[in-house]
Amino acid sequence: MFTGIIQAIGKIEACDAIGGDLRLRIQCAEFEFAKSDIGDSIAVNGVCLTAIELVDEVFVADVSIETLKKTSLAHLKAGSPVNLEKALTLNTALGGHLVSGHVDGVARLLEMDDDARSIRYRFEVDAGLQHYIAAKGSVTLDGTSLTVNHVEANCFDVNIVPHTQQNTLFQYYKPGSNVNIEVDIIARYLERLIQGRAREAEAEADVSAKDQQFLETLIKSGFTIP
Repeated sequence: MFTGIIQAIGKIEACDAIGGDLRLRIQCAEFEFAKSDIGDSIAVNGVCLTAIELVDEVFVADVSIETLKKTSLAHLKAGSPVNLEKALTLNTALGGHLVSGHVDGVARLLEMDDDARSIRYRFEVDAGLQHYIAAKGSVTLDGTSLTVNHVEANCFDVNIVPHTQQNTLFQYYKPGSNVNIEVDIIARYLERLIQGRAREAEAEADVSAKDQQFLETLIKSGFTIP
């Protein structure tokens, strides 16, 4: 789990295709890899990856085919900047919101507009994700925890304050940029719960209907129902 508070911007040193998927080598002087261990989780542009090698200011992680299909990591190349965050611990301040690092898809930046000292970014998502996004709810973009300002159809916008602009990948985005999106984990589980309750209600209604049909058949056959 993560908080969506970006701790540093790293740089891709190498992207190596291995056995059909990808191995990333990421450098970051500010990240204190000496305090990390092999097997630790590190979010790269919001994607939870496992460190398989740690050397000085560099860590290495493998990226599966499924992750390459669902996220923008497939488009990284040597020199690309990336948002980085270590997994939270029990004494980590939860400054953003609970982020799993399991990306739901990719959002596309439509436009950017100055909004006082902030910049308002408007994104578009696939129709299958729009119902998870609510005004004043939380959303994660390339690992950054943000508050949704406004939602219209499958588009939403967020305001980026100067600090976030200077310390995350938002400083590099332009219209047409694709970013990883993770919806609020609570919305995911709430949908699953509602779907489960709906299926239970349908099953109960089906059983009741069959019971009624059986009783009607008995009555037509001459049975007396007390």
